[in-house]
Amino acid sequence: MKNEYSKSRRAFISNTGKAGLAAGLSISAIPSFSKTGSSNFSLLTASAIPFQQQPLPYGYTALEPVIDAMTMEIHYTKHAAAYAKNLADACAAENVNTGTTSLETVLSGISKYTPKMRNNAGGHYNHELFWKSMAPQSAPSSPSGKLLKCIEKDLGSLDTLKTQFTDAAKSRFGSGWAWVVYNSDKKLVVTSSPNQDNPLMDISDLKGFPVMGLDVWEHAYYLKYQNKRADYITAWWNIVNWDFIGKRFDEIV
Repeated sequence: MKNEYSKSRRAFISNTGKAGLAAGLSISAIPSFSKTGSSNFSLLTASAIPFQQQPLPYGYTALEPVIDAMTMEIHYTKHAAAYAKNLADACAAENVNTGTTSLETVLSGISKYTPKMRNNAGGHYNHELFWKSMAPQSAPSSPSGKLLKCIEKDLGSLDTLKTQFTDAAKSRFGSGWAWVVYNSDKKLVVTSSPNQDNPLMDISDLKGFPVMGLDVWEHAYYLKYQNKRADYITAWWNIVNWDFIGKRFDEIV
């Protein structure tokens, strides 16, 4: 069993590592804010988050000990892969042309679609952002540049952001996500959403551009942390990919 896992992991890294890293650094999402104060995300291009599942930018063991290899493999190959497959099915059934329509546009008008589209378009988008928002612990451990300045301006300090974000993640009842959002007032705010909803959706309580998000569904942490969600959240800060998140933020300010 161990040998089979090692072989599959080596093959996975060999086939997808470079492609995944390139995909992880490809950002072209620029939101347009209307005069009414609502966010218009129709200008976001599909290159931000493609409809298809992208290769991981690292191997299954890369985020250990924060996220164990078994959790990463199951999360990526089972849960996230299912969202991508079901999204493709929903797009076919609901006549969404993925060649001319961006995923962000679909999300911004999600109230017009079925629950299947809502759950799987959100699930796919959220996970694709989630993978890229993490990196091995050798990566920069804090934000810098425009992102840090905006954090300090809008939230007071990085410590305040971490406290608010951690509280949002811990207090989200059941399954869902915690978010840092750049809203229509051009400010950073912290929120959470249920299930696979996200701030791009027109049904979201707090709309805006998701700068970073944390998956707090049990399948994201239960094998290692069991019911200790707080421990998972605390450990997660050690693998936040501030370089990617900063570059993502630079594109919208």
